[in-house]
Amino acid sequence: MISDRVVPASGWDVDRQRWERLTALWMIVMLALFPILLGLGAFMRIVQSNLLPTLLPEWFYAVMTLHGLGMVGTWFVGGMAAVSYIVAKYVRPRPVISQIAFGATLLGVIVLLVTTLWGKFGVGWYFLYPLPFYPAGIWPRWATWTFLLALAILGVGWTIWAVDLLYAIAQRYSLRVALGWPYIRGGAGPEIPPALPIVTVSLISALSGFFAAVVILVLSVLEWAGTGLSNDALLMKNLIFFFGHVLVNITMYLGVVLVYELLPHYAQRPWKMSRVVAVAWNTVLFLVLFAYAHHLYMDFVQPRWLQVLGQVSSYFISVPAAVVTIFSTLVLVFGAPMRWTLSSLLLYLGVMGWAIGGVAAVIDSTIVVNLRFHNTLWVPAHFHTYYLMGVVLMLLGFAAHFGREVSGRPENGRLAKVIVTLLVIGGYGFLMMFYLGGARSVPRRYAVYPDEVQQGVTYARVALAFIALLTTGVVLYLWETGRRCWRALHPSV
Repeated sequence: MISDRVVPASGWDVDRQRWERLTALWMIVMLALFPILLGLGAFMRIVQSNLLPTLLPEWFYAVMTLHGLGMVGTWFVGGMAAVSYIVAKYVRPRPVISQIAFGATLLGVIVLLVTTLWGKFGVGWYFLYPLPFYPAGIWPRWATWTFLLALAILGVGWTIWAVDLLYAIAQRYSLRVALGWPYIRGGAGPEIPPALPIVTVSLISALSGFFAAVVILVLSVLEWAGTGLSNDALLMKNLIFFFGHVLVNITMYLGVVLVYELLPHYAQRPWKMSRVVAVAWNTVLFLVLFAYAHHLYMDFVQPRWLQVLGQVSSYFISVPAAVVTIFSTLVLVFGAPMRWTLSSLLLYLGVMGWAIGGVAAVIDSTIVVNLRFHNTLWVPAHFHTYYLMGVVLMLLGFAAHFGREVSGRPENGRLAKVIVTLLVIGGYGFLMMFYLGGARSVPRRYAVYPDEVQQGVTYARVALAFIALLTTGVVLYLWETGRRCWRALHPSV
């Protein structure tokens, strides 16, 4: 039998209006940051197109740092805010913790802006050791300190947020029930929503990533403060990529929670919890801890067993996480009386983007292929696919659903189709230039391409045309959805 500790009620009826306004605030910030960060990405492709020949290269790398960290952070907090809204219907997380996380995020972003745009801190989102400690006269010493401070502020706020959500789940359900263990054993008992194991797995994994980030910060501060400590480069690289890989994957999984929770509403069919779902996501909880190692194939001093485990984990993690969800999504939609709205289209296309990007990622995680593709544009290609056309579409789908649900304003069906068309054509056209560049060995992270790879300039210029289409779709989406979220924040307007 399923044994859980159930509180009398989730408190949703009591706090609903507060959660709606808080979620609306998060969605407005997420939607406001998106076009800005998208513009930074376009700026980098403009530089690579040689359309700004007088621009100093250090600006490219400062913008690359802000764009990478900004995008990952924006969609992580957007995912956490959306999941908090959903989880609050079943358990009792505290709205004040979400407000604290909002304040920490806002402060951390301000510090990061100062670090990159004023301090020209340009190490990339990965800030690989020992690069932050060797500015070569490009950024001042204080920029490294403020970068570490920004990470600390964001990390503390997000950790408190994850702990509160996990505690709220544990208060109503024991963690073993929330993880779906009784379903694995074939027990019977009260049914749990299928999204709950994904949320629980995501939060536990996120905390492991945040712990790695704490270790990174402590070791970095000790060395940068002049204590005489000299960190091991391979240890730092493992910690950084473990943290980064977990954070990116968890953001993807938070988006999948929205698919599990919202798509049945449009298919008018239930998505029930099952043994398959429980086994799949508990497997993810184990494999996500090792899949990061595929980023370190080039480090030949890395223990061979860890490299092999990295490839095996990278292959198998796609089965429980992606295949089960993709198959379930297809079964849910097939033959269903679907209501295709802006929200349901974006959620469905988000699963498709996750699948396409996942296949490209598995290809790159194969050691023999990675030797050719690792430092090429193939890496940003697969990353942007399951991020831009995966989790971003899922979160835009949630925001559209939330805005319409709370504001009560009807949707413009024709405009929705135009938005989706522009996002798909613009998004995949932009991504195709990355894939073609990767297949032609165009290197990544280059502000200016050398003469030997001038095809990279051509791909960057073509990408700009698709970015224009994508941006148009984003602007129309913001008009269609942003005003609904604004009304949810200000019901009297």
